[in-house]
Amino acid sequence: MKNFYEILGIEKGASPDDIKRAFRKLASKYHPDKKTGDEARFKEISEAYAVLSDEKKRAEYDTYGRSFSGGGGGAGAGQGFGGFDFNSAQGQGFEFDLNDIFGGFGDIFGGGGRQQGKPRGRDISIDIELPFKESVFGTTRTVLLKKNSTCEECKGSGAAQGTSMQTCTTCNGNGKIRETRSSILGSFTTVKECGTCNGKGQVPKEKCTKCKGAGVFKKEEEITIAIPSGIEHGEMIRMSGRGEAIQGGVSGDLYVKIHVTPHPSIVRDGINLRTDLTVKLTDALLGATYTLDTLDGPLSLKIPDGIKNREVLRVQSKGVKHSGGRGDFLVRILIDIPHKLSRRARKLVEELREEGI
Repeated sequence: MKNFYEILGIEKGASPDDIKRAFRKLASKYHPDKKTGDEARFKEISEAYAVLSDEKKRAEYDTYGRSFSGGGGGAGAGQGFGGFDFNSAQGQGFEFDLNDIFGGFGDIFGGGGRQQGKPRGRDISIDIELPFKESVFGTTRTVLLKKNSTCEECKGSGAAQGTSMQTCTTCNGNGKIRETRSSILGSFTTVKECGTCNGKGQVPKEKCTKCKGAGVFKKEEEITIAIPSGIEHGEMIRMSGRGEAIQGGVSGDLYVKIHVTPHPSIVRDGINLRTDLTVKLTDALLGATYTLDTLDGPLSLKIPDGIKNREVLRVQSKGVKHSGGRGDFLVRILIDIPHKLSRRARKLVEELREEGI
């Protein structure tokens, strides 16, 4: 039996956010379109995510070791896909539909599988470079992609406007083709989708002139991407159905990987932002007011007298945006100790020493 928690590299008590983060990290690494891609591994982590991200399926999996609501879980001993028992079929003639067996696996989060027996278009993966400030506050980006899209002329049917459809002669309108083979286990009748009509059972009497009957054609499409506030470097945004279109099926997904450009003086610390501020020794002793740059603009910061080196001052609600509001802006104070002193400054410091300071 597969251990979905081990597949995603998380503990059994992981939160939904932990599950999502683990999937995003692994999906980014093993997606088939990547150089480090591994289609089998990608399908495995997608299957695990489909179960663990669904409250009902996860409860069933935690209780019984499998999900009865679809989307995975361990099969019993001697069983194959969908609970089909191959042992009981030995020596008998039987029929099984390839779409029924494999339909629930490949299309959870990509990889060109099927969704409820339908073919699925390819996924697309792109990279976007994002300034640090936009990663904190969120933004929108518009990209121009050249990809297979549904034909606007025929609405994906492949038929010319004003013409009707006719029965496919290859499958006689069934949408499926049966092939019988013999083996040591007996007679197998496999059922697969008709390649002529793509399982629809009908073909156009007259093909669409724009897409040549394909129902899809390659064109440039402008896509607006909503980038949420607080997104981190390396995270992926999945846009369902915005990938490659395919006739008679569902479009693939668009995966957007975010690359955040570092800020010259501010770094992220969870939902908080951090920066360093160097102050003069006299200001550290007597107190002062400094102006520093934040993502919200200039900020006047009061330095209390007697502050210690590397002490952190907290400015509330100037950090990363999140569902509960905003984090804080943390300022670490670095006291500038002068390496050389003038004759007058040295005399004053010596007087301070005499005072016991």
